[in-house]
Amino acid sequence: MSAPAAGAAATRAGSPSPRRRDLSQLGVCALLLGLGAVVLADAATLSQGLVDEGVVGPRPVPYVVAAGLVVTAVALAVDVLRGGRGQAEDGEDVDASAGTDWARLGALGLGFAANVLLLERLGWVVSAALFFGVTAKVLGGRSLLRAIAVGAVLSLATFYFFWVVLGIQLPPGLLDGIL
Repeated sequence: MSAPAAGAAATRAGSPSPRRRDLSQLGVCALLLGLGAVVLADAATLSQGLVDEGVVGPRPVPYVVAAGLVVTAVALAVDVLRGGRGQAEDGEDVDASAGTDWARLGALGLGFAANVLLLERLGWVVSAALFFGVTAKVLGGRSLLRAIAVGAVLSLATFYFFWVVLGIQLPPGLLDGIL
């Protein structure tokens, strides 16, 4: 088989065309650049606090993170535009020719949106347990109740970790007065 025929056969077999792959990688660059801009804009709104009285306070950290995101985005974009391609690892068990499971992805997005909307009303422990259970079920878990129970244990542990160790109180919601 000639080289052009082999390339056409590979494209028909489901491997992405070089142009499509470049666009997706450039999309990642744009995402990183946008995220860096958001972090930089947010860092500019930080107020001077009591913690900043020392030589180095926490204010430079978001600037360092933003700079890292921008530098990574630019370096990746230069590599992609020069023809660089990400290589799949030998150990990956992902079928690159399979399409995106939009129903599963949509269900995960809806579960995340529901978690965000219900967090204040239900509280961290209940909403995180439900989110964990739904996510586990959507991703192939066998028992929804077992996943919710595991999620309840994990969310209760994180609730108390944030409260006791970090001094941050997550919303108790329905369990206010019990926790």
